[in-house]
Amino acid sequence: MKRAFFARHGESEYSARELLNGDVAVVVGLTPSGLEQAHRLGEVLRAEPLDLCVTSGLERTKLTADGALGEREVPRLEVPELNDPLYGPFEGRSITDYRSWATGAASSESPGDGGESRYSIVERYVRGFRIVLARPEEALLVVVHSLPISYLLGALEGLEPGAKAPLVPYAIPYGLTAEEVERSVGVLEEWLAAPTW
Repeated sequence: MKRAFFARHGESEYSARELLNGDVAVVVGLTPSGLEQAHRLGEVLRAEPLDLCVTSGLERTKLTADGALGEREVPRLEVPELNDPLYGPFEGRSITDYRSWATGAASSESPGDGGESRYSIVERYVRGFRIVLARPEEALLVVVHSLPISYLLGALEGLEPGAKAPLVPYAIPYGLTAEEVERSVGVLEEWLAAPTW
């Protein structure tokens, strides 16, 4: 890739209620507002050449890509490494509950059965970003989730992953060059080598 637009999915039926979903077996669609946000994303990117659209494995990213691309014939690639976290016992529960647990937990700690540690999540996102960077297509749209984009944008500013990441707005494209993504991934890899929490 030479350039990629990273965008969070539109508002989902769960995110509107501040509920968590990382399990691909649980199908979570977009709200009417989320569908409108997806269409607006397409309007913003209308003049941009796009050679490939990357999504995660979760339905809300695919539906957002559908709304954004409309009739444009852009090949798709699913990169499950960029999925939302596996929340284990917090699946379907409030983000507030999860953040309460996360605030006092080490990055290596799992939330429970079927859940991922934050360290494992960052490690997985780095693999996903490497897949995106290695693509031969020049211009990409990457529709994923708040957390990987938050880590990527923070790292671009030199910020290491923290116990609490800011939420990224729905369906807003962040255009990054390959060099910028590479720099961000480098910051994340340095943190993985010596986690700070």
